[in-house]
Amino acid sequence: MFRFKQFEIDDSLSAMKIGTDGVLIGAWARVEGCRSILDVGTGTGLIALMTAERNAEACVTAIDIDARAAKEAEGNVLRSPWHERIAVLHADVRSFAPERKFDHIISNPPYFNDALRSPDAVRSIARHTDTLGYEELLSAAERMLVAGGRLSVVLPTDGAKLFRRVAFGRLWLSRQMDVVTREGEEPKRTLMEFVLTDEPLMPRCDSLTIHLRDGSYSAEYRKLTAEFYLAF
Repeated sequence: MFRFKQFEIDDSLSAMKIGTDGVLIGAWARVEGCRSILDVGTGTGLIALMTAERNAEACVTAIDIDARAAKEAEGNVLRSPWHERIAVLHADVRSFAPERKFDHIISNPPYFNDALRSPDAVRSIARHTDTLGYEELLSAAERMLVAGGRLSVVLPTDGAKLFRRVAFGRLWLSRQMDVVTREGEEPKRTLMEFVLTDEPLMPRCDSLTIHLRDGSYSAEYRKLTAEFYLAF
């Protein structure tokens, strides 16, 4: 059981365990003013819970193609203070047909395009873009976002470059944050926010360092995640 300040996560069933990527996008995505949020590939339900905590007015829908993950996410949601505002569904985003469109879609999507497949079939589904390619995620966002709605994703930096190319002219990049694991290293992860609009945007680009050279957490990382981690 992984405990945060206001909720706890059981990740024993989910193929993908609690990780930094999910915490980063859950804390970074702009959810203020949103009334409806969709978490695609929810896994344990982490991002759905974080966004519900950050926005007391939002109704959150969390979907996952893996039935075991959806079941575990539902259990985590039911133990939380926000269970009345979060709906967990076993669903494939490619065929998901909600009654209403969303203000914000957030995803920590599969990210290994060509890497060696995991012997665990469920874990492989969670990690590889064969089951949810960038084109498919972007098409789903175009279909399910309101005009001016946002799509926020976290990807390896190389994958982020490809994702931006696929998104070009469809959803416009508005914010980007390159994430450095340890001070002095090259970025390994990139957080991106896109907007469904016809007008090109001038994106705001920042960087974030998680660990300083001595291994301690940076002040900027502590500030971003202080609402959630018990240690901060």
